[in-house]
Amino acid sequence: MPPVRRYHHGNLRPTLLAHAEQVLTEGGELSLRELARRAGVSHAAPRRHFPDKQVLLDALALDGFRRLGEQLDVALASEDPVQAWARTYVRFATEHAALLDLMYTGKHADGASPLLTEAADRTFHSALGLFESERSAMVTFATFHGLAAMINSHMLAVDDLDELVADAVAQIRRGVVM
Repeated sequence: MPPVRRYHHGNLRPTLLAHAEQVLTEGGELSLRELARRAGVSHAAPRRHFPDKQVLLDALALDGFRRLGEQLDVALASEDPVQAWARTYVRFATEHAALLDLMYTGKHADGASPLLTEAADRTFHSALGLFESERSAMVTFATFHGLAAMINSHMLAVDDLDELVADAVAQIRRGVVM
């Protein structure tokens, strides 16, 4: 009988999260066992980082909020922060549609981490200073979230994303912002 080879994956948590996002994007059934198979580790190894599926989903959603937040921070430092924030948000939402869905629906799941609500609030509040009021910011956020949803459901063409965002920003500036 050949000896059992032990394999230590030095970067397992981020690898599992990357595989989880891939499975989510593919529309497959997300399971810790499947992630272990994809990562080439024992089926028990993912449980060291994610004791159950909800913890994995929360971690994946939090990682999505972290990545989105980093991109939005860069956008807010640009010459036209409203335009850049909107374009960045819609682009992220369309390039990572399944992840964004998890990010915003995951915070409502039974047993979900309260950190998800905090992360979602941080995303919304990141642009709050650009607007006259919290209400104006909410309407604007809803506009771009809705625009992304329409692109993701193929009601609008992704090729028109930049033009649609620019048009929406122009409309908002005329009526809601500043």
